[in-house]
Amino acid sequence: MPVSSKPSRAALFTAFALVYVIWGSTYLGIRFAIESLPPLLMAGTRYALAGGLLYGVMRLRGAPRPPLRSWGRALLIGICLLTFGNGGVTLGEQYIPSGLAALLVATVPMLLALLGWASGVSGRPTPLAALGLGLGLAGVYLLARAAGGSHAVALPGHEALGIGCVLTAAVVWAIGSLYGKRHRAAASPFVAGGMQMLCGGLVMVVLGLARGEAQQLHLAAVSAKSWWAYAYLVTFGSLVAFTAYVWLLQAVAPALAGTYAFVNPVVAVGLGWAFGGEQLSWPMLGGGALVVVAVGLLLLGSRAPEAAKKG
Repeated sequence: MPVSSKPSRAALFTAFALVYVIWGSTYLGIRFAIESLPPLLMAGTRYALAGGLLYGVMRLRGAPRPPLRSWGRALLIGICLLTFGNGGVTLGEQYIPSGLAALLVATVPMLLALLGWASGVSGRPTPLAALGLGLGLAGVYLLARAAGGSHAVALPGHEALGIGCVLTAAVVWAIGSLYGKRHRAAASPFVAGGMQMLCGGLVMVVLGLARGEAQQLHLAAVSAKSWWAYAYLVTFGSLVAFTAYVWLLQAVAPALAGTYAFVNPVVAVGLGWAFGGEQLSWPMLGGGALVVVAVGLLLLGSRAPEAAKKG
């Protein structure tokens, strides 16, 4: 999916579908993976492995060697998106249900819209987009009231800590997304994605080792479910979905790229019902319907700010 001034509808649809569906499923994947794997070492090696593979493949295919300055940008973006963003969510899921983590991350589109407007990366949200943001938050509120406490957690009794980790992750992720919109690590989104995953993943590994997670890692005790979840997170969650998101950041407005955070809770709640024995309720169904409508309004209202910016 090369970046162009006018990406095709098929490319946009594919990228959005990958980010919407796959990232919605990774919350449950993270929950399964950290059942028997230390959180930061799991997340760090996941992204370092995926990033190294992607970067290596692109270099073998003839991509030019990025200059040192590009690696500095990749490190900064990787720390924001992955070390703080994904690492914060992974740590948070020790204390709160995976569905609640996905619901909290749904604040990202609002943060992207407001911070993007304040920083000049994107224009003022249109009334249609603002209505979409409001409906999306209302839908997330309904989902949160209906879905809270539906999963057992690894470390109960620390819900506030988990919520704080995930909300901090959402804020820093939004900042990193806006920085990545203006400062590309590389011309190719695939090279940039590999560099960012490699840098952010290695920083997480260092932090995990500093937390003493190596002493918590016992390979013989890792369950098959955790290994399968880890493999899924490396291939689909990192290689496929994260690269699609990096491409979207260059192809569309930041707030539009961030609409994945409205859809992910719907996917997470649906998977919890299908595979986790969770029960659906009318508040859940109503919240999911509001989320779908909100994304449609954000899609329709995202073009005007970009047009105003170019004018």
